Amino acid sequence: MPSSTITDSAEPRAALAPFAISLGDPAGIGPEIVAKSWVMREARGLPPFFAVGDAAALRAVWLGPIATVSTPEEALDAFETALPCLQIAEAGEIVPGMPSIDGARTAFQALEVAVGLARTGSAAGIVTAPVGKEQLYGVGFTHPGQTEFIAERCGVAPHNAVMMLAGPSLKVVPITIHIPLAEVPSALTVDLIRARAITTARGLQRNFGIGRPRLVVAGLNPHAGEGGALGREEIEIIQPAVESLRAEGYDISGPLAADGLFHARARETYDAALCMYHDQALIPLKTLHFDEGVNITLGLPIVRTSPDHGTAFGIAGKDSANPGAMMAALKMAAEATRARLTHGC
Repeated sequence: MPSSTITDSAEPRAALAPFAISLGDPAGIGPEIVAKSWVMREARGLPPFFAVGDAAALRAVWLGPIATVSTPEEALDAFETALPCLQIAEAGEIVPGMPSIDGARTAFQALEVAVGLARTGSAAGIVTAPVGKEQLYGVGFTHPGQTEFIAERCGVAPHNAVMMLAGPSLKVVPITIHIPLAEVPSALTVDLIRARAITTARGLQRNFGIGRPRLVVAGLNPHAGEGGALGREEIEIIQPAVESLRAEGYDISGPLAADGLFHARARETYDAALCMYHDQALIPLKTLHFDEGVNITLGLPIVRTSPDHGTAFGIAGKDSANPGAMMAALKMAAEATRARLTHGC
């Protein structure tokens, strides 16, 4: 049975405030893919946006027009003729492919400023370019990733902020995220699965206009445990969570064997798949949509998306980075913002 979709009359692009893009690590590919996205803004129908960070990071990899601005309003005025950049700090000497402590400090400050602009409504939402976590940890960043940092700044508990990876034909949510594989079984609980599933369902309604989301839940073990022969997590944890959610009216099924969830026919039967660990979710998403995968955080009061890839220091400064995922992140941010405006949530 197809999922119901809320009809939405999208607001014009100009009705939205511009989106803030934190440039991420200035030595990574963030500046390059932001610049390339601006070049393709009209061809791809991208919403207005501005970079937050050090304009020198853009100049290090791009010869196009840059407008240094001090407010989002100035960025909106400049957007048609130049890439606006809200200068917040200098990252020192920027060498693409060679991360530094000064660069990490600037990336941290850019993220903080971008979140603040979105929380006040000055920016329609934020898109975060990739950061180097090793470098960030050296300047006092204490969170597992940008998602957890943004959730804290928005006053949202970590278990209520859900990382969804989305592409044109697949949306996945990892129940556990950045922990060693050996720790996954002990980290899984009925309450955690329920919290992730409820936030996912609400997020699909709020950001994608899906009236009655269809969720499917993957098993942890091969063959979803084979009735307990290959593990009991499905029987003792996952199935009780699914049954309790179904009793509350959620359209949810599982646990099902993960190896049969991601072929084309299977993907037509659900709106999002909840997976038990990081790679179980990200491998199929990146296999299908490597250059257009988007990380969208559900459960926040603001819209936040990110390209689903890393800093790629190895190709930074070589003009070979594909901006597809950054452009997809911008388009998804705009679609989510319009959906929230349309439905008043």
